[in-house]
Amino acid sequence: MGMVEIRTVSEFDINEEIHQHLQVLLCECFGGGYPVDRIYFKQMPHVRFLAYKEDHLVGHIACDYRVMNLNGERINVLSLIDVCVSFNMRSQGIGSQLLKKADGFCHDRDIDYILLFADEPDLYERNGFQRVQNRCKWLKINDKNQTTYGIGNEVINELMVKAVGEKCWEEGELDLLGYLG
Repeated sequence: MGMVEIRTVSEFDINEEIHQHLQVLLCECFGGGYPVDRIYFKQMPHVRFLAYKEDHLVGHIACDYRVMNLNGERINVLSLIDVCVSFNMRSQGIGSQLLKKADGFCHDRDIDYILLFADEPDLYERNGFQRVQNRCKWLKINDKNQTTYGIGNEVINELMVKAVGEKCWEEGELDLLGYLG
């Protein structure tokens, strides 16, 4: 079957071939709700982890390096976006390999937490993430025409975090200082 290779790719290094393969994978995994004219949902990420099997793109995580505010304290966060694995490659550990790559990327860097939003938390819980209940504030972006239309402020049940360093996550107010990603 072949080994899975995880590549780290800066957004600046996405060429036309990678772009096309990403577009196919993202539309396959996220269906009709994903924009067909770009390879990001609301905002371009900084870096991506791409899983290849026999030179075919089979998995993906986009990452934003962001500052957020947790109860008045600045925290450095690697936000994971659009985590996906091709339908025919699921249940083979590729999602876990991608998450381990993201986790390893954070070590020895100025990152306090890895953060994501997940409708289905099982994969993430198996990889050390925990569900948290924080009131979140974020910039609302209309993904169709990419315009700002307000500020969101509510508890988001899909929020999950994983501590990278010594800090312990706290309940309370989380200001994403930007879009919900």
